[in-house]
Amino acid sequence: MKAMLLAFVTLGVVSVGAYLILNEAGFSSQERGSGAAVRLDD
Repeated sequence: MKAMLLAFVTLGVVSVGAYLILNEAGFSSQERGSGAAVRLDD
């Protein structure tokens, strides 16, 4: 049971970390899926 709980916590930390790093690096779907001629509200 302890190993499974540790796995879930690790999964959450990795997921949140990946989300934050990818957004800072400019890999959000808004930045990747639009060109210069597209207006997106912030």
